[in-house]
Amino acid sequence: MHFVEIELQEKQMIKTRGVAHFTIPVTDTERSMAFYADILGMRPIQVNHDRGMVFLDTGGDCVILARSAAKIDPSDQDVHHAFVVEADDYETAKQDLEDSGVRVFFEEDRQGGAVNGPRAYFHDPDGNVLEIINLTSYKGDEDPS
Repeated sequence: MHFVEIELQEKQMIKTRGVAHFTIPVTDTERSMAFYADILGMRPIQVNHDRGMVFLDTGGDCVILARSAAKIDPSDQDVHHAFVVEADDYETAKQDLEDSGVRVFFEEDRQGGAVNGPRAYFHDPDGNVLEIINLTSYKGDEDPS
């Protein structure tokens, strides 16, 4: 086996400051907007069903629901979107999901990783895997020094 030595050059990296928005593919923006607003409590900030785009606010972050013909694989649990809920609201949020007919298919309290806390996984109407989490710690908050 041969190893090739490369010389790393000092290079200025792009410094992102956060996430402006992320997009979730949906087949029906009206149905999905009702789910994300009425069940998950997100606030519609711009709606264009004709164009197939709904912009929602959740805690100061933007989620876009975009019409897509792509087939969602609901069994692929690695690809999912996680939403933080307050510690005092976590159990109630799980119950609210169940009361709304949304089945929580997996729950765990993961600790010792990058993103820690009790979490519950469920599907949106298109089969996208979603998660609510009571975020107890986040490795990105640690002092890197």
